[in-house]
This record gives sequence, structure tokens and C-alpha cells, in this order.
Amino acid sequence: MSVTDLLRASGGPESEQPTLRVAVVGVGFMGQVHAEAARRAGARVVAAVASRPEGAVTAARAVGADEGYPDLAALLDDAEIDVLHVCTPNASHAPVTAAALAAGVHVICEKPLATGSAEAVALVETAGDRVAAVPFVYRFHPMVRELRARLAAGEAGVVASVTGGYLQDWLSRPSDDDWRVDGALGGPSRAFADIGSHWCDLFEFVTGDRIAHLSARTAVVHERARGNGKPTEDLASVHFTTSAGMVGTLVVSQVAAGRKNRLHLEISGTEASFGFDQEDPERLWVGRREGSQTLLRDPGTLHPSAARYVRLPAGHAQGYQDCFDAFVADTYRAVRGEDAPDGLPTFADGLRAVRITETVLASAAADGAWREVPA
Repeated sequence: MSVTDLLRASGGPESEQPTLRVAVVGVGFMGQVHAEAARRAGARVVAAVASRPEGAVTAARAVGADEGYPDLAALLDDAEIDVLHVCTPNASHAPVTAAALAAGVHVICEKPLATGSAEAVALVETAGDRVAAVPFVYRFHPMVRELRARLAAGEAGVVASVTGGYLQDWLSRPSDDDWRVDGALGGPSRAFADIGSHWCDLFEFVTGDRIAHLSARTAVVHERARGNGKPTEDLASVHFTTSAGMVGTLVVSQVAAGRKNRLHLEISGTEASFGFDQEDPERLWVGRREGSQTLLRDPGTLHPSAARYVRLPAGHAQGYQDCFDAFVADTYRAVRGEDAPDGLPTFADGLRAVRITETVLASAAADGAWREVPA
């Protein structure tokens, strides 16, 4: 398969598709990632919103937008957009998204969808027939899709347990700071809402199982209270059971020195076990009693559902931005009215993540008491 064929199959620049007009609210790191993915999917970034009215020009420049606007109301009144990308601090996700939906716009909202389940439920109900997606982008690694296909085919036998974690170190020192440590901006959960939600979504996506009950502990390693004065957790440890009876353990930390962005999980079954590590996304480990093997991202050997997300020939590494590009491309396909892509994470998935996060916080507040996760 040629590079051109791969690009066509993955919805790359060789595909024939109408040009969507999109806007970005929040022009920091994530806003720039969204804007780049939008362009790679063939969209035109026509507008951006500044955090301050006087910064409109700077905001547009940051994400390569045609025009900057002083506030969201001005953008929605004037820009004539198809999709709004919401990349603002967590506490503003719900009101910004609600305003976009009220204007009849499709929305991609960064996680968490909201800082509480009541707001998240309202957004799910308000979205109606509009495309409303949350970027749980690790679903779009080809080797994640390969893992999902092999579990669905029953290769693992009885899936008995899962272990894993999501480890980062960017807040490992007392002097490290970011708006996320401010509960007024980031919400009542930091580490778990920020990265633990990704792990839980990925686990439930690949297994088709759901976390049913959990016991959690959280810790504040560095006191960094800002804003409302309530420090949020640096790390969380979670034990859980699933609807199908699986047992799991999860550690989430933003103070793990040397770990930059390690989302990893190992799913153990009676016939085969599987291990995926986001810092080494080109490989999937498969363990059996007779021996182990490492599967490589090769479009010639992958399941069709995984090969669909291969953008480059084997040996040419794909990574995080490629996942994001695939997520945005699939979302835009849905916006254009094409067949709904398999595995597109929606606002319902965003609500699910909020409910798991709230259950973690409730358990931790009760000294690790077991709690049921709402359906």
C-alpha cells in the first residue's frame, strides 16, 4: 500500500471532502493541537477567541486562524462556523459548549466534558442530533484497535484482570505550576479528571466492559492551593471490579519523575495477555504460556479496524498527533453526514468519565470505601 493510498484510506489530504469552517476557543497547547488536526483533516480554521478582548489578534496567530474575536458571543454571531473546538480551562467547558450548541454548532470539547455530572448530563441532552465529541484520542492508536479486535475475537480466553496506570512528571516539583492546580479553573479533581479519565475510557473501549465498583485513595503531594484554596490531587490509586467480574488496579500520578506521558495497561486472560504502552505505541505485547511475541504496527498484518488508522508504512513511527488527527478526521466525517465512524468518543463517553471521576472522589473522601459507579 502506497503512502498516497494510506492517506486516502485515513481521510488525509488526498481525500475529496467539503471544506468545513471551524473555530478554536482556548489557544494554548491543546488549542494548537486541535487547530493542526483540523487543518490536516481539510478544514479551515476561520476564527479563534482570546482569553482577553485585547488579545484577539494574538489568539488568531497562535492557532493560524483567519480572524480573532474578543469573546465567544462575537464569534458565534459573526464567524459562520460548522464546528467549535473547546480548549478552555475545565470549569468553562460546560458554559462554552452550551452556548455553541444553542447556536446550532457541532462541538468537540476537551475533557472533562464538565466538572460535574449534572452539567454533563445537560450537555448530552442538549446536543441532540449535532455531532458532539470528546477527544479520548488514545482510542485511535492502530495498536489499540488491534488489541480491541483481538479481545473481541476471544483470543484472551477468560479476561480475569487488568493492571495499569497513567504517569506524568510535569508537576513533580513544588515550584511547578499551572492553571489546572486551581480548583476554581480545573474543577474538584485534577490528576484523575485530567489523565485518569483517559485510562478508564481506553480500558472500557478495548474490553467492552465497564467499571462497576471501585475503591480509591488520593493524595496531595505538593500543597499548591490557588484560587478557591482547595488543593486537588496529585495522584490517585484505584481498585475496581467490572460488570463482567474482572479485577483491576490503576495508579494515576502527575508527580512520577521521569515519566512524561506513560499510559499503560496489561490485560490478563486465561489464554493470552496483552500489554499496550502509549510511550511505545508502535507495539502490542502478546503473552501466552507457550511464549510471548511483540506485534508491530504493520498495515499488512493488522486487523482491518486497526489498519484503517495506519497513516504511514511500517517502520515510520506514528504518535500522539496522528491519533488526534484521526479523531478529528472521524468527527468531521460525522459532521459531513457520512457513516458514523466506529469508536468515535461522544458526549456520552464524556459523561461516563465525569461519573467515574466523581465516584473516585467520593470513595477517597470516605477512606477508600467501595462505591458503585452510576451507569
